[in-house]
Amino acid sequence: MGTEVTFNPWDPGFAENPYEQYAALRERGGAISTGTGLMLVPRYEGCFAVLRTPGTSVDERNATLDVFGQPPADALDGRDRRGAQSILTLDPPDHTRLRRLVSSAFTVRRVEGLRDRITAQVSDLLDDLAARGKGGEPVDLIAHFAFPLPFAVIHDLLGMPDGDRTELRRWSHLITRFLEPLTDPEDLRESLEASDNMEAHIREAIAWKRRNPADDLLSAMIAAEDDGDRLNTVELIDQVRLLYLAGHETTVNLIGNGTLALLRNRKELERLVGDPELDANAVDELLRYDSPVQLSRRIALTSIEVDGEVAGPGDLVVTFLGSANRDEAKWGPTAAELDLGRAGAGSHLAFGSGIHHCLGANLARMEGAAAIPALVRRFPDMELATDRPDWNGRMVLRGLDSLPVTLGVTA
Repeated sequence: MGTEVTFNPWDPGFAENPYEQYAALRERGGAISTGTGLMLVPRYEGCFAVLRTPGTSVDERNATLDVFGQPPADALDGRDRRGAQSILTLDPPDHTRLRRLVSSAFTVRRVEGLRDRITAQVSDLLDDLAARGKGGEPVDLIAHFAFPLPFAVIHDLLGMPDGDRTELRRWSHLITRFLEPLTDPEDLRESLEASDNMEAHIREAIAWKRRNPADDLLSAMIAAEDDGDRLNTVELIDQVRLLYLAGHETTVNLIGNGTLALLRNRKELERLVGDPELDANAVDELLRYDSPVQLSRRIALTSIEVDGEVAGPGDLVVTFLGSANRDEAKWGPTAAELDLGRAGAGSHLAFGSGIHHCLGANLARMEGAAAIPALVRRFPDMELATDRPDWNGRMVLRGLDSLPVTLGVTA
C-alpha cells in the first residue's frame, strides 16, 4: 500500500525554509514508500545506510521512473546524455576506474597547495567589499564574494584558459537545473544550450592542454595513467564539467548559506569572531545546518530494505540529506539550532557518503574555513539589508541568488 506523503516542494515558503516539511516527514516514521516506484528517506540512519548499500545504482537508465539528473531523452535531440561518463553518474566497475584516475591527479598535495592562494584571494575580495560598501551602501555577498572565490579557485586549480567569467557562471548555473526533478521547456532549452557551450569551452581547453601541459589539475588528469589506462576525451570533458558544477556551485552555496545562518544567529557569529579555534568545526556545522546539497538519489537494483520499508528493483530512493542533517535522533534536541562548537558536526551528510562521497570535500572545507571566518572578522557589524533573501528555488542545490548586506564599517 502506498503512503500518503505530505511533501510538496512547490508549497509557498518551501524555498525559504524546507526544514518544516522535512521534520514532518521524519515524524511519520522511517522511510516512506509512495507505492509509485518512489521512496523518500528523511532520517539520518536511513540516508547513511542507502548511500553505502551495495545493490544500488546512480545510473538513471536503471530506474522505472524518470530521474532528476538528466534531461528527458526526447529533449536531447541527438545529443549524448549529459555528463554520462562522470564519476557522479557511473556505477562500479566504471566508477571505480574513473575515480581512481581522477583521484591520482586530484591529490591532497595539489589541494593543499592552493591554501595560500585562497587566503590571498579572500583578502582581495574583502578589500573589494570594503570599497563597495564604504558609504554604507548595501553590497551583494553572492556576486562579490561567495561567487568569485570558488570560481577563481576551481578555474586556477584546473588551469583553464581565460574566458568570460560571467558567461561561465551563467552556463554553470543553468546546467545545474538538470539536477532538479522538473524543468519547463524554456528552462530545458536554455540549460541544454549552456551545456553545449560549456562542453565546447572544455573541449578547447583540453586540446590546448594536450599541446601545452602545465602544473594544474587538467594537465594532471590528461597525463593520469593506471596500468596503461587513461581518460579519453569524453571522460575528461565530463569530469571537468562535474568539477565546475560540484566544485564551484556548491561552494557558492556553502559560503552564502553559511553567512546567512550566522547573520540570523548573532551569538554564534560573535562566537566565531572571537574564537579562531572554531573555524574548522564551524564550517562543518554550517554545512550540517543548511546543506548546499539537499537531496541525493539511488536506484535499487535488487529488493533492499530501507528504514522499515522495501524498495524493489528499479525503484528510485531519494535521500533527504538536508533532513538527515537535522535529525533529532542523530543530533539530539538541538538539531534545528546552530551550534558552531557542536561535537561530531563533521559526520554530516552534506558531501554524501560511500563510494560517491564528494571528491572535493577537503577543498570545499578549506575554502569555507578561509572565507566565512575572515568575512565576519573583517566586518563584525555586518547586517542583512533585506528581510527576504533571494533563494534560488532549487530543491537539490539549495542556495541564494543574492544576499545584500551592509558592512557596518567604513574602510
